[in-house]
Amino acid sequence: MLATPVIVVNYKAYPQATGPAAVKLTEALERVAHRAGASVAVAPGLVDLRHVAEATKLPCLAQHCDPIMPGAGTGHVTVEAIAAAGAKGSLLNHAERKLGLEVTQASVDRLRHVGLWSLVCAGNVAASRAAAALHPDMVAVEPPELIGGTVSVTTADPLIVSAAVRAVKDLAPDVRVLCGAGVKAGKDVRRALELGADGVLLASGVAAVAEPEKALLDLLEGLR
Repeated sequence: MLATPVIVVNYKAYPQATGPAAVKLTEALERVAHRAGASVAVAPGLVDLRHVAEATKLPCLAQHCDPIMPGAGTGHVTVEAIAAAGAKGSLLNHAERKLGLEVTQASVDRLRHVGLWSLVCAGNVAASRAAAALHPDMVAVEPPELIGGTVSVTTADPLIVSAAVRAVKDLAPDVRVLCGAGVKAGKDVRRALELGADGVLLASGVAAVAEPEKALLDLLEGLR
């Protein structure tokens, strides 16, 4: 399992983190993480997952998977497929790839069955509590209105982070809680940890900038 505190970088579908650029970005992030002795994981696009996983020792998460069994399922991505590609787990229910609770639960169960981690995204405190009831490995609270913005959730709405942490830990103490949306600097990471989070989930602040190594170094300052 990932050591905490952890920084998970979601590559989304940014051109700066797609194709050969995804491998180059990951190699840069691994250099920084290795020097700092930090716990960093990446979530490349599904098409790039195998290439990235083969090029790095950083844990790789799929951005999504489907709970279907291997077999007939055109266009779906099975848990077995992401495992074969080198993934250690998967994001689920991101605001840009919403799932219902039933599908999310089935996906968490399938990931656990295959021995992979699950990171369930939630948009508010109530959704974080509902996600915790599914007993994933991690829950990430990300208010959708702040995703991709310039203001971190830790500044715009710190109470949602602390309340989500309490809601999850009261129900499932072993589930780790990350926070995301607008996280771009070391001060955002530091504040997330002060609010009780076990780490952060972020994207554009690292995956879509001109100097990702510098950006990650700044974020890691928040872990000191």
